[in-house]
Amino acid sequence: MANPSTYVHGTEPVEQTRLALLNRILNASALRELDLGAGDRVLDLGAGTGLFARSMANAVGPTGSVVAVERSPEQVEAAESAAAIDEEAGLVSFRCGDAAMPPLEEDEWGSFDVVHTRFLLEHLKHPEEVVRIMLRAARPGGRIVLADDDHAVMRMWPEPDGMPALWDLYARQYQTLGNDPFVGRRLISLLHQAGAVRRSNSMVFFGGCAEQEIFPAIVENLAGVVESARSLILSSDGISPDEFARVLTEFRRWGTGTDAAIWYPLAWAEGFRPDD
Repeated sequence: MANPSTYVHGTEPVEQTRLALLNRILNASALRELDLGAGDRVLDLGAGTGLFARSMANAVGPTGSVVAVERSPEQVEAAESAAAIDEEAGLVSFRCGDAAMPPLEEDEWGSFDVVHTRFLLEHLKHPEEVVRIMLRAARPGGRIVLADDDHAVMRMWPEPDGMPALWDLYARQYQTLGNDPFVGRRLISLLHQAGAVRRSNSMVFFGGCAEQEIFPAIVENLAGVVESARSLILSSDGISPDEFARVLTEFRRWGTGTDAAIWYPLAWAEGFRPDD
């Protein structure tokens, strides 16, 4: 099965740092929404550096398990290294492979209580293929959980000079690559097309405002998201290098203001594999 994807942010050390920051912002809220049970068997597709996979493994406890699949060897290496440093080596089974063809043993197919992916579908030309694979990996009655972006729903106030336009330009680069920056609004449809039943949807907030302890990290994460796609954005001729730098400098300065606020929800959808 071919499902080409392009990860616009790369896997350089600065991106690894940004991903760690994003996990710090989002993981506690996402884990509450996921509501795992002790003993759950979990498959995580597009696991990145594995921080959320380890959070899930701690939630399911020693009677549960987490298999985390990541396409990038660099990310898998970083995940295993970070787990070892934190004395959690072996807590998660990290595997290098494509989400459209996950490296599962024959007896693992159709066995997982929860099959989860986050921030993956937006980078795929054919996200429906991965959702169908997720259904196949879940046990009958097992949950399929999709969490992803709709870049159009992010709002900042007071609007920092130039940043909304730069954010829109950044989002358009996904479409240039044949991917979907608005896939979050499609998650229920993707579950339906794959054959999932008893579907539901919600939002997980990961914005914030001035004077919250986490707010500088939220600002830096958004700046880093755009900065990591710099070469792609500049190749579109929609902004000059000097203006790109100016807007991000202004945005970081804006984030130190007393009334700055970012409103940004993560789209969340769940369905179940039908009973056989």
